[in-house]
Amino acid sequence: MTARPGPTNSLVDVAGLRVGHATRDEPGWLTGTTVVLTPPGGAVAGVDVRGGGPGTRETDLLDPRNLVDRVDAVVLGGGSALGLASVDGVARGLLADGRGWPMGDGRVVPIVPGAILFDLGRAGTWEHHPGPDEGRAAYEAARDASGDDAPAQGCVGAGTGAKAGGLKGGIGSASVVLESGVTVAALVAVNAVGSAVDPATGVVHGLRYGLGEEFSGVGAPTPEEVEAARERGDALAAAGVAMPGLATTIGVVATDATLTKAQCAKLAGIGHDGFARAIKPVHTLLDGDTLFALATGGGPAPDPVGLTLLMEAGADCVARAIAHALLAATSVDRTADGGVALRSWRDAFPSATPSQPDLG
Repeated sequence: MTARPGPTNSLVDVAGLRVGHATRDEPGWLTGTTVVLTPPGGAVAGVDVRGGGPGTRETDLLDPRNLVDRVDAVVLGGGSALGLASVDGVARGLLADGRGWPMGDGRVVPIVPGAILFDLGRAGTWEHHPGPDEGRAAYEAARDASGDDAPAQGCVGAGTGAKAGGLKGGIGSASVVLESGVTVAALVAVNAVGSAVDPATGVVHGLRYGLGEEFSGVGAPTPEEVEAARERGDALAAAGVAMPGLATTIGVVATDATLTKAQCAKLAGIGHDGFARAIKPVHTLLDGDTLFALATGGGPAPDPVGLTLLMEAGADCVARAIAHALLAATSVDRTADGGVALRSWRDAFPSATPSQPDLG
């Protein structure tokens, strides 16, 4: 058996994980929250923060030297530091459902790390950001979701107001089933200072890591489209749309194997290689790039060789998820409200996807 995508080619191919989005894209809003919900009892977790401008919550808890080794959910959101408020809504939802770290006598404390990206003002109203209501809505969407269907990708949840270089960003996902039978998957919200596209060719960097026919039908843009995109990018930079600080790529890489907390931290670290494969430049002082890792423990603990293969597969899943985010994104224009206009990769390079294949 060769490595292949899982049934949905998404994070929920890791059994027990669920994804829910809360999307705010009405006038004045272009932001959202995404929740990754772990199975009852939680999942072992780790994190690796590489960007120079992170916005996070409960990441110190995931240090392998510290006590708590399981989390009940992970939150990815827009809104910069203000958007961390959405974690409160997720924690309240978990508490209402009796889920969390056991404290005796039936009492629990939900463990919910989170990370945010910067999308403030892209719809024209700086103050609009996700809060507890959006967090609660995303949690309930994840709780009620089916594991049989891939979560929505593109401009939803944490990817609603995202951008990648001069193009519209978004949220994407991918999975792989290894020859050992272990499943590895990733979900990434792409909002980078750097570009996920080769500036010389317009080709999405992450396409080269596709499995089988995953990206069939996606080709190379024409030279005329590449030149036009370059000119638009220069105009965006001159207008301040690409101003420093409005960035950060965040995500989750997960497996159904049994891993320790320290191994999850390493999985997250190697997962950042997928960021570097699919976004250039990456991990800049103007990004807050953060990647969480989850292990649900449904399968056995891998041996050292198997663990190495699992972690490398995780990095490739991250790169593929970034490619799916770019391909699933749709153009937005909020200039009439004082916001920004961002063209999607598909609209910038229509010759590269003439058949508009199913890229989920």
